[in-house]
Amino acid sequence: MSRLAPYASDPARSRGRAHAEAGGETRGPRDAFQRDRDRIIHSIAFRRLRHKTQVFVAPDGDHFRVRLTHSLEVAQIGRTIARALGLNEDLTEALCLAHDIGHPPFGHSGEDALKAATADAGGFDHNAHTLRILTRLETPYPGWDGLNLSWETLEGLAKHNGPVAAPTWAMVEADAAFPLDLSTFASLEAQVAAIADDIAYDNHDIDDGLRAGLIALDDVIAQPLVAPGWARVVARHPHAPRGRLIAELIREQIGRMVTDLLDATRVRLADIAPGSVEAVRAAGRPIVGFSDAMAADERAFKRFMYARLYHHPSQLHVAAEAGRIVAGLAAAYRADPKLLPDHWRETLPEAEPARTRHIADFIAGMTDRYAVARHREVVGPVEMPEGL
Repeated sequence: MSRLAPYASDPARSRGRAHAEAGGETRGPRDAFQRDRDRIIHSIAFRRLRHKTQVFVAPDGDHFRVRLTHSLEVAQIGRTIARALGLNEDLTEALCLAHDIGHPPFGHSGEDALKAATADAGGFDHNAHTLRILTRLETPYPGWDGLNLSWETLEGLAKHNGPVAAPTWAMVEADAAFPLDLSTFASLEAQVAAIADDIAYDNHDIDDGLRAGLIALDDVIAQPLVAPGWARVVARHPHAPRGRLIAELIREQIGRMVTDLLDATRVRLADIAPGSVEAVRAAGRPIVGFSDAMAADERAFKRFMYARLYHHPSQLHVAAEAGRIVAGLAAAYRADPKLLPDHWRETLPEAEPARTRHIADFIAGMTDRYAVARHREVVGPVEMPEGL
């Protein structure tokens, strides 16, 4: 790894883990953040991401992105940014890989339905559920629940989008067990992971949206965020086939956004004196980010994508059915817990709200296709794309 900048997170100065481990961080050649990354990759929750919705539910073809491939692409962009800024690449990668682990089946439509179905028990939030999975629900170790990740990784997952002013119950529980300073900004590595997520889905959703025929290329390249890149791509390759131009456009866009981010972030870093992780957390504002012009274009592009792709009528129809599936499962299991699989039924708490939260844990861990199968079994038929 390259030499760390003074404002980078240093594994040798980690605040440690909630549970002491035999051998500490000296067992083998890996440092604390490398071990965190590897624990995430080997977790069951991470493997489930390959069958969880990114944009399209059960996409028709193998070339569309799912939560797993999206997370890998976020990690690739995050490591590039971290290396250029002298940050810790392993911590950045761990945060990028784990940032979506708390998503239930069917993406945001599934989350909305699960939140509504458990409102009387505190509701559901995928970001807080990420912490719940990694600190309680994954159980590969005999001495404790969770993966026992370092403080810096848990802090970054809790606060990668900024300070948590109104934590939900799951975040409150995680913070009580291992205080994460929720009122401050997180490390630069966490801030990089958050914006790498934006860069990845802004651009890769163009590719998937065009592939699905739900957005038109002419409309995409008319957007201020995309128009300059398209002009350069066409100027370089005036006779290239459309498919290759689109692939080149995605690369161009990612490169433009990363370069703008690095330039703008370096200006903000120069204002932090002295340069340190503590100064980053005390800055009272995000440090990693685009220039004002790029940020405005990116926000406008998100509005375009919500209107044309994410809220496309065909998408809304499937999202509504996905929400019905999650809501139906929650209602069925709450009404008759005997329908739960043996392990989940045997460990079901007797009192509320823990009882409903336990059922939500089971549903949130489902892949899309498993949720459909369980709905058919305990509720009834569904109207979903072929393959589910």
